[in-house]
Amino acid sequence: MADSVICPRCAYEAVESVFASPVPGVWEVLRCGQCLYMWRTSEPTRRTRREEYPEEFRLTPADIGNTAEVPSVPPLRPRG
Repeated sequence: MADSVICPRCAYEAVESVFASPVPGVWEVLRCGQCLYMWRTSEPTRRTRREEYPEEFRLTPADIGNTAEVPSVPPLRPRG
């Protein structure tokens, strides 16, 4: 399924399947090789199709290249 899909967020063509539904053919989780956006194929078209993805959240290669830093995950808080 991922072979004919482009990333809804950045339009990159290298999209890979990272997980499939336990029931074959129901859905897949896909990941973009450029912006790392992930989505399930069963989500609404505003999340899965480039032409429906909100323009204010779309990325270009320049946007990705000019990103200052990917935020790190903060350490866990101590319990108590």
